[in-house]
Amino acid sequence: MKHNISLLFLVLTLVSCEKIFFEADRATNDPFINFEYLWTEVDEKYSYHEYKGVDWDAIGEKYKSMLYPTMSEDSLFAVLATMLKELRDDHVNLVSPFNISSYEVFLTGPDNYNARTIRDNYIKDFRVTGAFNHAFIKNEKIGYIKYDSFSEDVDKESLNYILSFYKDTEGLIIDLRTNGGGNPANIAKILERFSNEKTLVGYNITRNGPGHNDFGPREPFYIGVYDGVRYHKPIMVLIDRSCYSACTFFAFACKSFPSITLVGDTTGGGGGLPNGGQLPNSWTYRFSVSQLIDVDGNNYAEGGVAPDIQVNFDWSDLSRDEILDKAIDTILKD
Repeated sequence: MKHNISLLFLVLTLVSCEKIFFEADRATNDPFINFEYLWTEVDEKYSYHEYKGVDWDAIGEKYKSMLYPTMSEDSLFAVLATMLKELRDDHVNLVSPFNISSYEVFLTGPDNYNARTIRDNYIKDFRVTGAFNHAFIKNEKIGYIKYDSFSEDVDKESLNYILSFYKDTEGLIIDLRTNGGGNPANIAKILERFSNEKTLVGYNITRNGPGHNDFGPREPFYIGVYDGVRYHKPIMVLIDRSCYSACTFFAFACKSFPSITLVGDTTGGGGGLPNGGQLPNSWTYRFSVSQLIDVDGNNYAEGGVAPDIQVNFDWSDLSRDEILDKAIDTILKD
C-alpha cells in the first residue's frame, strides 16, 4: 500500500522535533568566542526574527555586556540560555553536560488535561494498540483514541485494527492534549486515513540568506489517500498549549479536512523545523530554520493553531472534562 507523502515529510522525518545536528568546530572555552558564535548562528539562520519582532542586535548587546573573562561554565550557560529564551520558541535549546535550556511554551496557557478525570469518569479500561490507547465511550457510539507522542511510531496494522474496530461509531475523538511532538512523518500516516483525495495542506519555507526575511521557495506538502482501511465520519481532535511541534503540524493540517474539528485551546506552536550545531566549547544548540505557512500564505503556526471550538478544562470540578464533553456533544448532535 502506497503512502502519498510529499518530499517535505520525508525531510521532516530526518529533521524531527527531537533531533539535533552537530557540526565539528575548534575547541575553546572562551566565553566571548562562544557567545559570538551562537549569536551569529542565530542571526544568520533563525527563521522567526521578523515574525516575532525580535531585535536580535539589541538582545546581543544586552547579553554580551554580562560576559567577563573568568566567568564559570554555569554562568556562561545562564547568559546564553536566557538570551535564547528571548526567541520564545521551544525549538530553541542549548545543551551542555550539566543542563538543557528550553522556553516551556506550555506555561503560557492553562493546563487542559487530567488523565485521572478520564479514567475515573469516562473510561475504566483502555485497549492498547501500537502507539494508541483507545476505548468506546457513550454506549459505543464514539471511539476515543489517545495519542501521547508523535515520537511513537504509527504502523498500518494498528490503524487498520483501530479504524475497523470503530467503523460503526458515529464519530471519533483523537486526544492530542499534552502531545509534545516527535516524528512529523506520523502526521501523514494518520491523516491519510481520513482523506478522500490528495490534499495540499501547506508550505514550508527555509531561511536561506543573510537577511532575517530571506527564504527559499515554497515547498508544498500533501496528505495522500490511504489505499485500505479509512474512516469518513466526524472526527474531533482535542488540542491544548502542550500540543507542540509535530502536534501543531497535525492540527494545522487538520484545517484542510472538513470532517475534522479542533476542540480545546490553541496549540503551543513550533511551526519551524529545528536544526543546529556545536559551539566551540562542545555544547550543542538548535533553533528553528524554517516557517510553516498555510495554503493561502498565512503564517500563524509558530504562534499556535487555534481550535474551531474553544473550550477550557474546569479544574474546580474534576469529575468532568469539558473539552471531551464538547467533542462528544458535537458528534452526537451532527
